[in-house]
Amino acid sequence: MRRHLRLLAAGATAASLLALGAFTQVTTASAAEEPLSQGRAVTTSSAEFTWSTGANAVDGDPGTRWSSTSADDQWIRVDLGSVQSIDQVVLDWETAYASGYRIEVSDDGAGWSTIHSTTTSTGGDENIDVDGSGRYLRLWVTERATQWGVSLWELQVFGPGGDTPPTDTGSLLSFNKAGSASSSQNDGTCWLCTPDKAFDLDPASRWAVSPDTGWVDDGWIAVDLGATAHISSVVLQWDPAFAAAFDIEVSADGAAWQTVHSVTDGTGFKQTIPLDADGRHVRVHLRDRSGPYGYSLWEFQVYGTGGAPTAPPAEPADPDFEDLDLVWNDEFDGPAGAPADAARWTIDPGLPQNNEQQVYTPSGNGFHDGQGSFVLEARQEEREGRQYTSHRMNTSGTFNTQYGRFEARVKVPEGRGLWPAFWMMGSDFLEGRPWPYNGEIDIMEFIGQDPTNAHSTLHAPAYNGAGGHGGSYTLPDGWKISDGFHTWAAEWDSEGIQFSLDGRDVFYADKDEVESTRGPWVYDHDFYMILNLAVGGDWPGPPDASTPFPSRMLVDYVRVYQ
Repeated sequence: MRRHLRLLAAGATAASLLALGAFTQVTTASAAEEPLSQGRAVTTSSAEFTWSTGANAVDGDPGTRWSSTSADDQWIRVDLGSVQSIDQVVLDWETAYASGYRIEVSDDGAGWSTIHSTTTSTGGDENIDVDGSGRYLRLWVTERATQWGVSLWELQVFGPGGDTPPTDTGSLLSFNKAGSASSSQNDGTCWLCTPDKAFDLDPASRWAVSPDTGWVDDGWIAVDLGATAHISSVVLQWDPAFAAAFDIEVSADGAAWQTVHSVTDGTGFKQTIPLDADGRHVRVHLRDRSGPYGYSLWEFQVYGTGGAPTAPPAEPADPDFEDLDLVWNDEFDGPAGAPADAARWTIDPGLPQNNEQQVYTPSGNGFHDGQGSFVLEARQEEREGRQYTSHRMNTSGTFNTQYGRFEARVKVPEGRGLWPAFWMMGSDFLEGRPWPYNGEIDIMEFIGQDPTNAHSTLHAPAYNGAGGHGGSYTLPDGWKISDGFHTWAAEWDSEGIQFSLDGRDVFYADKDEVESTRGPWVYDHDFYMILNLAVGGDWPGPPDASTPFPSRMLVDYVRVYQ
């Protein structure tokens, strides 16, 4: 299980403050019985903070929690992996509880049955006896007890199945299979968005219907599995242009279609639909648009047995973060004035992106200090029509890799308009794939006029720029981060990315949670590392008379473990 730390952000609600130090262990049905919900995939209506996501309510840790935004009709849903008998639900509420709610179950995540409801809850620890069954369980809040949202330390689901593993869904049958669609978009907004893009296992490419004849409600996308198959599930990763209503259909010949599942309350993002059907062709028949545009899917995956599957490329094994080896490093112990080691680093001219004001020079602004650190120095000097110079370098020409622990010990400079960073770019950027489709992992960003905060953020096609998925954090004592060296790290595997500062976990990006609430996860491929010190730009704004020049970003070391 990944490690999580509950942080109190500067804007925490009064409910959060009241609850500090008031952790209570949830009473479970049996001390020896693990909940059916433990560690399962969760989706929610909202999350108050980046660190209070739904996964925290099923992690077995009574010190982490899910909290919603301050709005009505909030909900949390857990996928139990397979249809289970359910006889008890345990709720451990934080101070911001629900006085009215209902507990619902569903076999398919579409049609719901209520197995318990109340309008008189008093919060605290609730042990609720129920009699129901389903693969999905949803807690739907009908009335908040406070002016804040709702918040749960733990949601636990029990039943006679114990910790029954999910039903075997078979293998992926649709990878690189022939696709067809009612139409396809091909313009400046969505270039070559053809059906095959939904079956290529590339979460940054997509299919979209064409706007040429106007957006209409009726449309479809289909895949030929190559041979008859038994279909156990379909996974849809929607673009924001999703279907509010659609049918899943199968066919033996691609002509006569049978509906095997219908959805009338589509939620977009990632939908996993369990099926028990047979056919060679599978089609999503789109009935009702969720907005003014057409339909678009990043991924349409079919799982089952039979067919004529093509094996997808093998992914590297997940690292064991308790037993890692150093595979790449630079300790920056070169002589004073020496440039970066060309066997490790490529000098990066960058681009004038984000309205930054510096020119990255190939030499002069990056050098060893002779005391075990590398210096990236920003200077106030005119070059190429700009008023500042600085340095940027990366490992694109020497080291590209997937998964592991990426770590740097850095001293950041303080001053308005200064923007140091330690980050990673998807290596397919080098092959022409534009940002943010290649993916970006910001392990550390720092804004010089905000010296007590640092930031870790992910950027992808569906969430980027100011809408990136990430978090800000401070030192435990509230001291300035710019006062000394600190170690930033990211532990990255197929389940997510754990960011830390000085060994303290500060933000976790969970793959399942991101796919279910933000959009595609575009990080399962090679990346390279970047160090830079920008001046100005959209986020920090320009420097002013108080900004010290020259300003130095000092890097003690960079290390990668796998």
